[in-house]
Amino acid sequence: MADHPPVAVATGEPLLSYLDGATGERTDLTAQQLGAWAARSAGLLRDGCGLRPGDRVAVLLPPHWRTAAVLIGAWSVGLAVSFRPRALAGLPVLEPGADLPYDAVFVTPERLDDWLEDVPEGTHRYLVGTGPGPLSSVPAGWLDWSPEVLRHPEIAPDLGALRPSDPASPDGTSYGEWGAVAREYAKQLDLCAGDRLLVDVAEHEQPLKWLLAPLAAGASVVLCANLDPAAREERIAAERVTRVL
Repeated sequence: MADHPPVAVATGEPLLSYLDGATGERTDLTAQQLGAWAARSAGLLRDGCGLRPGDRVAVLLPPHWRTAAVLIGAWSVGLAVSFRPRALAGLPVLEPGADLPYDAVFVTPERLDDWLEDVPEGTHRYLVGTGPGPLSSVPAGWLDWSPEVLRHPEIAPDLGALRPSDPASPDGTSYGEWGAVAREYAKQLDLCAGDRLLVDVAEHEQPLKWLLAPLAAGASVVLCANLDPAAREERIAAERVTRVL
């Protein structure tokens, strides 16, 4: 994560694909396209919200191409990101300083409306939809991420400003430490440069598994929502998948 390894995916080939088996939605992003969305997200946080390295961001989003853009954008400007897994039986996932408002919060409308969830307070609050278009309605006090992020240019931040020792999450885990964990997990999955990893998003919510590990290995990712088990092998063949999470 801190080493910024080169992407070992052929130019023009998708680095990240998102497929929804229920709606038929498909989004393919090359490394350049994903980088552009991440740059816009970085601009939203840095210039739109005025956040600075070390500020805290909560990301309560499922595996999705927009989630990847939010996470990479936040990390690229030195923010400490808490990716909180879905609350179980109403019990929140606590971390140091969790009682304090976050500097920014990102959540899906479904998760915001779920009474079992413990959505933290935030100074800047964004709803991120998982459908193809803008949200039909946004409650007071929240903003729709999709139109807001488009207000910012595709100008990537200076990654040289990040240090491996800087905190990448509010618990103090550094960029260097997360990078080492991502490379080790990629090794456990036997992921190599050029591999194409299929991920059932209903089974794997943590970004270490579906985002950081494959990127650390130079692999591309196919995120499958509402994956039909009966069509799994057909999907693997059609997407030229070499590894399955």
